[in-house]
Amino acid sequence: MQTASVPGEHIQTRSFEIVAGLLPGLDQAAPEWPIIRRIVHSTGDPAIAGSIRFHREAVHKGLEALWRGQPIVTDVKMVSVGISSSLTARLGCQVLCAIDDLAVQELARERNITRSAAAMVHLSSMTPGAVVAIGNAPTALFALLEGIENGRGAPALVVGTPVGFVGAAEAKARLIERRSIPYITIEGTRGGSAMAVAAVNALLRMAVDGLGTEVKQ
Repeated sequence: MQTASVPGEHIQTRSFEIVAGLLPGLDQAAPEWPIIRRIVHSTGDPAIAGSIRFHREAVHKGLEALWRGQPIVTDVKMVSVGISSSLTARLGCQVLCAIDDLAVQELARERNITRSAAAMVHLSSMTPGAVVAIGNAPTALFALLEGIENGRGAPALVVGTPVGFVGAAEAKARLIERRSIPYITIEGTRGGSAMAVAAVNALLRMAVDGLGTEVKQ
């Protein structure tokens, strides 16, 4: 019988076991597996696994950045508050979100762009070498990519899962086309903050579990 008294960690463990059983065709020894598993768990939709795309260096570069204590830059507060504070504290990683900054609001008005895009512009000095997690706004991902194309240093990893029917699929396709930027993304219109959070938290757990070990390709 299901009860409210079941410990959360038991629920998560059992959920991960169920996800593994639902996706027997995937290589569950692959470095990407913990991220796929957590994204599927966060959505309750095993079919989403077929739309997750990884740059070949995504996990390696993401872990390297987290082990170095690089910041995690997010597009919206829903992403920033979902990222595990206990794991980031152990790694010394700061989570940054500027969407509510007065300077960002003013920049958005001046340039006639969304606040999410303005937040990426505002934090552009922090993104080179960082992990950038964009879970909501396609305009934020476009702004990030435009900055890189204009000579701004690239992040170590972009977790780009913006959702919606206007610009989301196109922004993610453009991210995939930029083969020099390690990425984790969801093809098409599906996505959302929960998926970005799931990917980042999976990487954080992997980084904490691997503290003191050598980063390998």
